[in-house]
Amino acid sequence: MAGSNTPERVVPTDGRQARPLIVTEDDELLDDLLRLCAAAGAGPEVALGSSAHRGSWEGAPLILVGDDCAAGLRGFPRRTGLLLIGRDLDDQGIWRRAVDLGADHVLFLPDDETWLVDRIADAAEGTGLQALTLGVIGGRGGAGASTLACALAVTAARAGRRTMLIDADPLGGGLDVLLGGESAEGLRWPAFAASRGRVAGSALEESLPELHALRVLSWDRGDSVAIPPAAMRSVLAAARRRGGVVVVDLPRRIDEAAAEALAQLDLGLLVVPAELRAIAAAHRVAASLSPALLRDLRAVVRGPYAEGLDDEEIARLLGLPLAGEVPQEPGLPEALDGGQPPGAGARGPLARFCAEFWARALPGAGGGAT
Repeated sequence: MAGSNTPERVVPTDGRQARPLIVTEDDELLDDLLRLCAAAGAGPEVALGSSAHRGSWEGAPLILVGDDCAAGLRGFPRRTGLLLIGRDLDDQGIWRRAVDLGADHVLFLPDDETWLVDRIADAAEGTGLQALTLGVIGGRGGAGASTLACALAVTAARAGRRTMLIDADPLGGGLDVLLGGESAEGLRWPAFAASRGRVAGSALEESLPELHALRVLSWDRGDSVAIPPAAMRSVLAAARRRGGVVVVDLPRRIDEAAAEALAQLDLGLLVVPAELRAIAAAHRVAASLSPALLRDLRAVVRGPYAEGLDDEEIARLLGLPLAGEVPQEPGLPEALDGGQPPGAGARGPLARFCAEFWARALPGAGGGAT
């Protein structure tokens, strides 16, 4: 390939799917490119050589130019997101034609088909910035990590942000239950266990239960308690491409699937109850989360405090930056029994903590969808 710059994406503002533009007069190449677009879930626009409309040329998120048409397009405006497609690996002239067009990459079929499908899918989804992806893990059993993960997701969704909550702990009982939506329609983890390669972000989002204005990927009530690492990698990557916020509830035991989730996190929160045994347990959990797995791990402390301890001292003992103190939420067990999720009360202490956290973590967190 020529270069490695990622093309800028053109995002349609009217809600329509962005359509790649194919420019070729080679019927065989056109058939191949239409096949690859179908594999990526994209419906392209097709133009024959220099008959390409200037509006389509400038507005398409991605342009696939057959080498047969390269010479006739040299007068068209230069732009990002242009790929020159050839077949002859021995044709050195294609590199000169790519420079004349200002192409971002030169691709050869069939060798580069997998890479091209991914680029077409990216363009069709119209995703800009990837989601800020946050993982929450308990320093010991019962630390309240799932409660905090749900509250963070509920708070982000209430602020108008596209939000997805992913339950990566197969033994946690299911976040859909914690959100009061165990009977909600939509897919659960077992449906994605066979996922390999790329999962379409839009299809993932639309297939999941929608609870409290956010999408939730949780577990069903069956016996399946494992997700292959490849499935975790594919699903979480698809969630991130949708933008906004992704919150992941992590297991304390880091297996291969959990390691795949950790590798895609921007930030991790270790929830630590403020008592000595919990600190000792949290220290072991933190030691298992090496910087190679998670570069940014911070402590979140939950009271009440044992004598002689405070949040800063606990963070110091763990050797972690302090992300904050999770406040006590009066009436939380009763609210959960009544079907109200953690953080549902916008004026409650837990919701205020989460809102303040997002205000620090997200640019422009004061409002508006991301």
